[in-house]
Amino acid sequence: MIVLERLQRLETTVRELQRFAQTYSLADVRQNTHLEWALRYGFLEAIQMVIDISCQIVSRHNLGIPSTYAECIDLLHCAGYVDHHLANTLCGIVGLRNILVPEYVSVDLEQLYELLHRISDFQQFAEQIKNQG
Repeated sequence: MIVLERLQRLETTVRELQRFAQTYSLADVRQNTHLEWALRYGFLEAIQMVIDISCQIVSRHNLGIPSTYAECIDLLHCAGYVDHHLANTLCGIVGLRNILVPEYVSVDLEQLYELLHRISDFQQFAEQIKNQG
């Protein structure tokens, strides 16, 4: 049940990020610290949901003992939960979490904003996990 609840939360977060992209431009984000924080937090939450879901499934099904969050995703791929392309993409995105967590670390807002155009990666993750469930 935890995985299903987190998948629903991920889908809600993705919808909010899509709404954000439709409402605000990169220039808006650069001019408004609150919008920057909203964008950072939205991605942080989406990434954390992917991590939590991945690690929960790996643990529940004894798929291995990952030493990193990216390894959780790799183990999901090896077990057939997500395809190779998506696993590679998500492993890269998971690394972004470590940049977003400390607010004092400078984030390239243009790159972060561009990720809004790849929000479908999170949707694909949710769909592929549901299809295995």
